[in-house]
Amino acid sequence: MSTPEYLDRTEAAAYLTRRGLRLTKGTLGKFATVGGGPPFQRFGNRAVYTANGLDAWVAAKLKPPRRSTSEVARDDAAPEPTA
Repeated sequence: MSTPEYLDRTEAAAYLTRRGLRLTKGTLGKFATVGGGPPFQRFGNRAVYTANGLDAWVAAKLKPPRRSTSEVARDDAAPEPTA
């Protein structure tokens, strides 16, 4: 098992941006405060992330592929009430 490379917020934001998912270090900081962001650890007063943790967070946030925007309405529509 290899030792993970730790990324600070600036590096984590750049890592995600290079993969086409533009995110700022400020947004990562906000997620760390309010929740909903990628997992991180504290090292002294710094938050650090791993590439595996960032990749897993992205995979969990991505929706399944679609062929049209009308699929959203069908998938998100509430079931019709039965009589």
